Amino acid sequence: MFEEMTVAKMYNLNETIAKDIFEGVTYPWEVLPKISDFIVKLGETLPADEYDKVGENVWIAKSAKVFESAYIHGPAIIGKDAEVRHCAFIRGNAIVGEGAVVGNSTELKNVILFNKVQVPHYNYVGDSVLGYKAHMGAGSITSNVKSDKKLVVVKSPEGQIETGIKKFGAMLGDEVEVGCGTVLNPGSVVGSHSNIYPLSSVRGFVPANSIYKKQGEVVEKY
Repeated sequence: MFEEMTVAKMYNLNETIAKDIFEGVTYPWEVLPKISDFIVKLGETLPADEYDKVGENVWIAKSAKVFESAYIHGPAIIGKDAEVRHCAFIRGNAIVGEGAVVGNSTELKNVILFNKVQVPHYNYVGDSVLGYKAHMGAGSITSNVKSDKKLVVVKSPEGQIETGIKKFGAMLGDEVEVGCGTVLNPGSVVGSHSNIYPLSSVRGFVPANSIYKKQGEVVEKY
């Protein structure tokens, strides 16, 4: 088992309303095909005094701030005190955690954003899981389909894992900082508390507590 890439190593599950989706799961990308059904099930259990159901399978916390110009397609859950800003585009199958920020012109699709995640400026996040307090700098994106359209393989120094998934963006651990203008290539996995330099092109696995300067130059943070 590639232990550093497991859910247990990358995430504090107490920081997401989606905790139960990770039950019995080893690697975080295993939840990607389950997000849609999970949201519908979970949404029906949310207390009516805390969440409004808006349209088809969209639940928005009463304390969340959603700009009128934002577009939210279900299934989706917008958590307490979250902020969905001007012209945000949520295409469905999205869980936005408590206190999270989805910014101007940011697009989400088939994602779980843990609590306090920030994707505040011109980000595309698709088929991805972003851990507690993860932050993507302006213009940084997840690329979620390989150019040859083949199934995504996660690569690490220990070897590689066949995911069996065609659409797979990035798995970011808790408190990961992604610099502006970065592309997270399909199958990127970044361990918790790591920093990615701006304008990076990330592939494969970046260990926890690292600074990713460029391909082949990853240093320990402490």
